[in-house]
Amino acid sequence: MLSVNNIEVIYDHVILVLKGVSLDVPKGSVVAILGANGAGKTTTLKAISNLLQAERGDVTKGSIDFDGTQVHDLSPNELVKRGCIQVMEGRHVFEHLTVEENLLTGAYTRKEGRAAISEDLEKTYSYFPRLKERRTSQAGYTSGGEQQMLTIGRALMSKPKMILLDEPSMGLAPQLVEEIFEIVKDLNQREGVSFLLAEQNTNIALRYADYGYVLENGRVVMDGEGAELRENEDVKEFYLGMGGAGRKSFRDGKNYRRRKRWL
Repeated sequence: MLSVNNIEVIYDHVILVLKGVSLDVPKGSVVAILGANGAGKTTTLKAISNLLQAERGDVTKGSIDFDGTQVHDLSPNELVKRGCIQVMEGRHVFEHLTVEENLLTGAYTRKEGRAAISEDLEKTYSYFPRLKERRTSQAGYTSGGEQQMLTIGRALMSKPKMILLDEPSMGLAPQLVEEIFEIVKDLNQREGVSFLLAEQNTNIALRYADYGYVLENGRVVMDGEGAELRENEDVKEFYLGMGGAGRKSFRDGKNYRRRKRWL
């Protein structure tokens, strides 16, 4: 479905952020990009969705293929029409519009009639019953969890083949995070939507992802099946805080880079 081949990204013609990133997302799968803040996860998603130019960024090397077509020269809305849409970090909603009006903006690029869009709106409400309860509420006055559901639901209204999901757990209570990821799982299994998600919460991401890539300083340093990465000693120690040698002291952190076996 998606193939990212050895891409490099430079901001302002000077700052090298991604240094040869490659990854694949098979059709109908959930793939996670993992790593600390600043590792390059969001930049990778924006490179795929062609949103980099708004931030003076450019893909200077490599290629990106979605559904058999090279998409580097497409505009973001053309990419949405082809079935690939990004849900931005930070729960960006149109605050002055109602919940339902926000959802309908997701169907803006579609050419079907009103009946088809109304049918998909009801389907979206079936996945997000809380949004149906708040359908007439102004989006800016909904909770953080409801806004996260709204951004995913809005993306679903575009009838995507793939959703790029950026930090869905950020700022949410653990119970809400679990609810969001269960919805992602349902959409993947029942609607066949592929997901590429960037997530700092490695523990929950690897519970739901079929495959994962670990980014460090703009490079892929490790990849593997989700279950395999969860059991990997390096991932346990550096991302889950579960190193086999017991609790680590602050002093041990000074040797962080030296002890990392992949650097």
